[in-house]
Amino acid sequence: MKTFWTIIISLLMLVAVATATFFLLGYFKEKPAGIYIDTSPESDIYVNGNLVGRSPYHGSFPPGEIDLKLLPNSQNENLLAFETKITLTSGIETVVRREFGVDEDSSSGDIMTFDKTGSPDASLVVISTPNYAQVSIDGNPKGFTSYNNSSISSSGHQITVSSPGFTDRVTTIKTMVGFRLTLFAKLAKSQVKNPVAAPIPTLKTYIEISKTPTGFLRMRTEPGTAGEEIAELKTGSKYLYLDVDAATGWYEIQYQDPAPGLPNGITGWVSNQYSNKIEGN
Repeated sequence: MKTFWTIIISLLMLVAVATATFFLLGYFKEKPAGIYIDTSPESDIYVNGNLVGRSPYHGSFPPGEIDLKLLPNSQNENLLAFETKITLTSGIETVVRREFGVDEDSSSGDIMTFDKTGSPDASLVVISTPNYAQVSIDGNPKGFTSYNNSSISSSGHQITVSSPGFTDRVTTIKTMVGFRLTLFAKLAKSQVKNPVAAPIPTLKTYIEISKTPTGFLRMRTEPGTAGEEIAELKTGSKYLYLDVDAATGWYEIQYQDPAPGLPNGITGWVSNQYSNKIEGN
């Protein structure tokens, strides 16, 4: 009888040890890494050259580096595929978002990854293309990429990455104590062209002929009555103003515009006593 109970107890101990061993092996076994992919338009997803699904996509893989390729499905446009290498972390879900364009300039997206730091704080790193883009957290400008915050509050945040000539990239994240969140943001060039400013009309100065006792005003080759008469100008007629003579106050005017064989046109001088300056187009 004693032998019987000894056997039973030994069997129970073996079962307990085996159970504990399997439990410990499962506990210490490295957890798979997760990945979430969302694209616009939807795309076929290849991991290490193998088609694994179509976006939006949730999947898990052994931790480590993978080759990721996103092939957009579009019948109307020849959109540019996206390829990159990503290091997946055990027990952590990496997020990949992509908006496809016809070329790299018109494409945008972001990749969010986590790394364990062992720090009692949460931290954030923001890297961008183009570089030196402004980073705003919850609407407040904080700095420029590459941006590093080693003590950001552990909570949800809205990250805006912006650069002149590019469309802002807005991402909602959640930081965690003991982890560094790295955000890789790719901005698309802005498609809005700067409006061309309408030319500002330039006002020109003219000389208007006033009333005279004779009904006309003589235009001369030089300022003053000693100049030779060139033409008789009617009252109310206007001519482009060119210059003024400091000694007499007479105005130089453009009587005839330049023409072939007459590169300067015809210019002359009129008395300021019977003419006035006016502005016009």
